[in-house]
Amino acid sequence: MTVLFEVLLGISAFGLVSSAVFLILVLLASARFKKHCEQYRRGALGIPASALPPVTIFKPVHGMEERLAENLESFFDQDYPEYEVLVGARSNDDPGIQLARAIAARYPNVKSRIVISGPPEWPNAKVFTLDKMIPLSRNDFFIISDSDVRVERDFLRNVIPPLFDRKLGLVSCLYRGDPAADFWSSLEALGMSVEMPSGVVVADMLEGIRFALGPAVALRRDALDAIGGIRTTRDFYSDDYVLGNKIWGAGYKVIFSHHFIHHVLTPRPLLRTLGDQLRWMKSTRHSRPWGHIGTGMTFAVPFGILALLSAAALGHTQLGVVLFAAAVLNRVLQSVVVGWGLLKDPHALRLCWLYPLRDLQGFLVWAASFTSHRFYWRGETYLFTNDGRIIAEDRNRELPVALGT
Repeated sequence: MTVLFEVLLGISAFGLVSSAVFLILVLLASARFKKHCEQYRRGALGIPASALPPVTIFKPVHGMEERLAENLESFFDQDYPEYEVLVGARSNDDPGIQLARAIAARYPNVKSRIVISGPPEWPNAKVFTLDKMIPLSRNDFFIISDSDVRVERDFLRNVIPPLFDRKLGLVSCLYRGDPAADFWSSLEALGMSVEMPSGVVVADMLEGIRFALGPAVALRRDALDAIGGIRTTRDFYSDDYVLGNKIWGAGYKVIFSHHFIHHVLTPRPLLRTLGDQLRWMKSTRHSRPWGHIGTGMTFAVPFGILALLSAAALGHTQLGVVLFAAAVLNRVLQSVVVGWGLLKDPHALRLCWLYPLRDLQGFLVWAASFTSHRFYWRGETYLFTNDGRIIAEDRNRELPVALGT
């Protein structure tokens, strides 16, 4: 047994070193990203309002979400010269569509349109709806955004100007987790404000951005046309990742904006929360398998726990406590530096002591992501294929009235 615990202690030490190296990369990458943000911000705000092009915002919806009204209204209430909002859904009876009509009536000066796509014929229902919406726009600058996103009034003013660079094809946005009142929502929001942007800024520093994050992207028509349109992402769950990757593959540059948005969460039970996180992890596993495997070495708390237990079993309890404390401090520092220092999320500062628990939860979900190819999404069952595409196994033709993302 002694040999076993020595091996486990060795594994934990390796994991603690790798997570410490990752933290150092995160610190360096965050400082680099902040510097670039200042450059992008000055460039965007230096464009006069008269030079800003008309923009079309595409908002697919599916069912009613608790905070959908404020999310949708934030896109109607933009401080921008000329834009239109197209809201799409499978059915005219979708409660999200009824809500969009009511909001549009309060903004008569904003061009808007409701688009009904009908039952989806492709694995990705959102992409099917978008494919019906995009041809209706005559503009060359687009925003594609999910229903669980809220933005500030200067959102368009900040994300559109970088696209004046014809070598740039797509602008994606980092997001702050905007939690509901429950504990599990707060934990999930921490992951959105800390874990996700940490990976993005490190990827940007090491190899450049070759993907997009779906909550909100800005792009030009020519970049979308260069990849054959939005329909080329129809077979993928991670249509956002694939969209950015295809545009990058077509020779365009892809960047993350200096402007941050809000990923809005609603109260959900623990099992629902874990199910959503597992679905996202499975998606990442199939989108970039080798990177997903390497993600396991970026967690700190699981290795800290392993160090504590194995060191105690070998009679070195004090050493185990020190290693565990180092792992916890690692994650607290990451929450403060990334969540607060970079994204200015007050929750990441106030709840930094809670982020180590989120790190442990993330590791468990990561490990579970290797257990199957099946996932549950908006009331329907899907299957991942080996190349990352999805197959709809059990498509619900009835309209749900209360679904999350």
